[in-house]
Amino acid sequence: MTTYKWQFAPRFRRNAFGWKSDTPIQRIKEALAEIKAITKKDPVLAADGAVLFLEKLAPAIEQVDSSSGGIGSAVNRAIETLVPIISKADVARAVREKWLDRLFEALQEDDMPYLEYLGDFWGELCATPEIAAKWADYLSPTLTTMWDHCARTGEYGYSKGTIPCLSALYAAGRHDELLSLVAKSEYRHKSWHYRVWGAKALAAQGKRAEAIRYAEESKGLNVPLASIAQFCEGVLLASGFADEAYTRYALEATYATTNVATFKAIVKKYPDKPKETILRDLVARQPGQEGKWFAAAKDAGLFDLAIELANRSPADPKTLIRAARDFADERPTFAVAAGMTGLHYLAAGYGYDITSVDVQDGYAAVMKAAMAADIPEAKMKTALRSLIEMNKVNGDFVGRVLAHNLME
Repeated sequence: MTTYKWQFAPRFRRNAFGWKSDTPIQRIKEALAEIKAITKKDPVLAADGAVLFLEKLAPAIEQVDSSSGGIGSAVNRAIETLVPIISKADVARAVREKWLDRLFEALQEDDMPYLEYLGDFWGELCATPEIAAKWADYLSPTLTTMWDHCARTGEYGYSKGTIPCLSALYAAGRHDELLSLVAKSEYRHKSWHYRVWGAKALAAQGKRAEAIRYAEESKGLNVPLASIAQFCEGVLLASGFADEAYTRYALEATYATTNVATFKAIVKKYPDKPKETILRDLVARQPGQEGKWFAAAKDAGLFDLAIELANRSPADPKTLIRAARDFADERPTFAVAAGMTGLHYLAAGYGYDITSVDVQDGYAAVMKAAMAADIPEAKMKTALRSLIEMNKVNGDFVGRVLAHNLME
């Protein structure tokens, strides 16, 4: 294999970083960029670099404060990026087995554990059923002995090789053995972390209805219900039952960092489902928070629904005013409604870090849109004065800011 001096390597020495997470997160991004750049020229070299990086990662960041979740998320994203690079590399079996030995040792020595997520991809990293079977043969006796002992004694048992073993059994196609082994883990309670592999095994055998029942039976205290819903939804979608998948699982299975992202994710999965139906279903799941879906409706071109939602519960006034500004020329009637609603919420005391600039921006957007919609200026000013008088919380502030603008 070509000798190459990786730039990231000296930066990821043991305890290279202090407790702050900003620098190591940036260094992780830089390392990924370096490895991906090499992938285009030499995939095998890139894969070897990916293994080296994962070996060095946990010892380098073991002192970093992980309480915010930022460093953990960065590591998980790195694993998701690097696993395909390693698994797709065309190398001799001896080389791959050496990589796996190094990665498994890194997993064993990681006490945080930052690299735990890597176990989920163990079967993929094996690249062939034969190598996966070898790892299953190596790891499964330990789990069998441990869980049999725990079942007899009532003690708790844990092994860092558990998920790699289950993943390897799945990749090797040894589905019945996998289900039997997972059953041994349930001497105390059912863990979805383990049972997801049993559910995958059933689905791989074509037993889709049984796989969904198996997954549903995994529900209980402290169980990630969204993860179970995602699995069941995926099984139904793969089977061509999109309507059933949507009705039973789509809303529970799909969660993103913003309402807009959540809505777009569901629309992407269900392109034949009317966007308005999806959005109304999402809104119905969060009664009292209708206004928070304004941006999703606006971005989807559902302008009447957007205004309806904004008037049913508070929406961010800055978002409303921004929409009024952006659509003043293209959709002036919508812009007037959005801007007036935004000014209403400003006068009612909603919004964060509101200044006179926000009020003036709202007024300017509304008046520009009103002109485009052929609404007389005098009529708009009357409506604005009425809006201010009706809101006692912050109406005086808005009135003072717009006093000169609203003069007869």
